Amino acid sequence: MSAKPHRILGRPGDRAVRRILAAAAGLATAGALVAAMPAQAQGHGGDGHGGRGHGSHGQHGGHHPRPDPTVDVQMLSFNDLHGNLEPPAGSSGTVAETQPDGTVKSVPAGGAEYLASSLRAARKGHPYSVTAAGGDMIGASPMLSGLFHDEPTIEALNDIKLDVTSVGNHEFDEGATELARMQNGGCHPTEGCFEKGKKFKGANFPYLAANVTSEKTGKPILKPYTVWKKNGVKIGFIGVTLEGTPNIVTANGVKGLKFHDEIETVNKYAKELDRQGVKSIVALIHEGGMPASTSYNYDCDSPGAGDGISGPIVDIAKGISPKVDALVTGHTHQSYVCDIPDPAGNPRMVTSAASFGRLYTDSTLTYDLRTKDIVRTAVRADGAEGGHGTAGTVARPVNHIVSREQPKAQDITALITRWNALAAPIAGKPQGFISADINGRGDTSPETALGDLIADAQLAGLSPADKGGAQLALMNPGGIRSDLVYKASGSEGDGVVTYGEAFTVQPFTNMMNVVDLTGAQVVAALQQQVSGANEASPKILQVSKGLTYTLDLTKSGAARVVTDTVRLDGTAIDPAATYRVAMNEFLAGGGDGFAALGQGANKLVGASDLDVFNTYLAANSSASAPIAPPKADRITVIK
Repeated sequence: MSAKPHRILGRPGDRAVRRILAAAAGLATAGALVAAMPAQAQGHGGDGHGGRGHGSHGQHGGHHPRPDPTVDVQMLSFNDLHGNLEPPAGSSGTVAETQPDGTVKSVPAGGAEYLASSLRAARKGHPYSVTAAGGDMIGASPMLSGLFHDEPTIEALNDIKLDVTSVGNHEFDEGATELARMQNGGCHPTEGCFEKGKKFKGANFPYLAANVTSEKTGKPILKPYTVWKKNGVKIGFIGVTLEGTPNIVTANGVKGLKFHDEIETVNKYAKELDRQGVKSIVALIHEGGMPASTSYNYDCDSPGAGDGISGPIVDIAKGISPKVDALVTGHTHQSYVCDIPDPAGNPRMVTSAASFGRLYTDSTLTYDLRTKDIVRTAVRADGAEGGHGTAGTVARPVNHIVSREQPKAQDITALITRWNALAAPIAGKPQGFISADINGRGDTSPETALGDLIADAQLAGLSPADKGGAQLALMNPGGIRSDLVYKASGSEGDGVVTYGEAFTVQPFTNMMNVVDLTGAQVVAALQQQVSGANEASPKILQVSKGLTYTLDLTKSGAARVVTDTVRLDGTAIDPAATYRVAMNEFLAGGGDGFAALGQGANKLVGASDLDVFNTYLAANSSASAPIAPPKADRITVIK
């Protein structure tokens, strides 16, 4: 804070002298403040963008109000794009919007062409604007990006002018070496350059991985933080992924890496930035929470600050140093804008913008040019200041729908067209036929029709004796990345499942495994769906036909699985018997907290999950006899 103006004392006859001295002092103060302000921050008294600040501080000892030395910095953010360059199909391509009358409307949204248009429109009139992301920009991508190891998505993000992102767990799907290539460029080590005469240039923006270190060196594998600068304004960004990344990525993807505590890491680098004189700090955290409502415009702070959200991000937010001014989060694919107070009790906004480019968050960071810090005050849900007595206000962040009714960004359309031409010989090949939508990712039920279909395909493909002799199959829900949509996505015709569509559903190309598990281990795996690491956020395995059981959600922990109801083809599972179980290599390695599945013996490695799925579609459907959505009635759920 600047010093208070000196009182000018004297006799009544000296008023003229006092007026002259006061005026001189006022001009000097104002001149110094204007000189300290960036050029764009001067002379914007009426537009409310970038230069005006947030109002005056009132009269000071009878003098004219002094200029407010703050700058509005616009921060646009999003998360979990997952290479969705084209608009995502089915329920994965909509957002839920609560209407004034309380009804919920499903609104089509997403796709890189529209995201680019939205962000470019939002930046207009904001001389200070930074665009940040919360991880999972790539990985688990639709075929258009995944087929080319996500080079198209990095190119699109360069064109969209992303400034910075944290890594997410899916940035490690192909390992640290491939992630480094995404950052630094170069053609794929085995497949080479995908376009003749063109070398992949890598990301123009920094990928931040503060809590991911090399086992050999002990140092972060990528930059832990970066500082965004413009005309004297400095904002530090620290990027971390969830500490539990090794539990949800294949072992090869995280080989040679260590993942550290999110809170400890962010606090460590916040101190380092503070020592460097960077007082304004944003944490990009690829971990998130679950709001009480799936509507993107749900009030997360009702009835009180942060009351409407649960999950890991709550404790993380409460533990991160007050030096950090805002948290951009992700991973859970949810939408929220929550005020979760920091450890000092000060208000701090925590945001997430769903996934697949369906939303973006617009936040205003009020930067104090004197303290170099972000001004934070309590903000009510209606946007009014809460009165912590600090000068300035922080406008509440807002999530906006990336509407498909706006014009497409033509440069992104051209990029998509270019890569589609390369993918076309493979992408458009018919694989099978369906009679209606078969929902997977977009279905919030414990058991989904697409989950059943995939598990059935795995059982069929791996049940022959020479293929592994599988008696049942289990599929992890997180591996199902989309829905199968009846409506044609191109010229293939309604009901036709193309290779590209099947790839979008299962983009990981995990190899199938068949292992020996005892009945007791099978039951233990079912219990691990709702206990241990998965108790707070259950991961319900999708099961092949013949496997049935009851899931009682009125109970807690492992007791939710009613063990005496677990049956295979109508016969109770024998704890002492051995069963041949098919699953992808991720589950067979104990991924997603399923330690029991990692105990399998006599492993046989089969074809990839995608090949098994496509083979099943071809063998079990035709134009005249398409596959109908399974009934999803294998798990009896008690609520």
